Amino acid sequence: MLAFAGGDASAFERLFQRWAKPLLRYLERLVGDNAVAEELVQDSFLRLHRARDRYRPDARFSTWLYTIATNTARNELRRPFRRHPHDAEAVAMGTIASRVPAADTRAGARLEGRAVLERLELLPDRQREALLLVAEGLSYAEIAEAQGSSVSAVKASVHRARSKLADRLAGGSGR
Repeated sequence: MLAFAGGDASAFERLFQRWAKPLLRYLERLVGDNAVAEELVQDSFLRLHRARDRYRPDARFSTWLYTIATNTARNELRRPFRRHPHDAEAVAMGTIASRVPAADTRAGARLEGRAVLERLELLPDRQREALLLVAEGLSYAEIAEAQGSSVSAVKASVHRARSKLADRLAGGSGR
């Protein structure tokens, strides 16, 4: 990022090559729609490009990028009319099909994946975002910075999200 902020245009391409796929995975899970997630990746990198002079070298690049992406997704989700309909089933099937090797377990895995995604969508935004960022490998401190909250608040959000998700998957209300 420092090379790009310093004027090296090819550094932006290297950043995109390195971070586009992990960011797409995160955004697909966050918004539940591959097409919207792809647009959000593009929008996030456009915002990164425009904000390159505001990058703080003392902060981790991944934290800054995921903050931009999360805020871009929040803005998209707040729109009264989203560009694409939500399709959790397609996301679940695509995600699970790429990870489940045995053909005889695919149907059950698709149902389970769909159930997880449906329950994940019911979580409050902050809890869902924190849980997904943990799944992407960010530390609690990085998530706290990305969300503008404390580490203890992030830990509590992740704990609540996991508890609610487990309860809802077990058939409870998750409240």
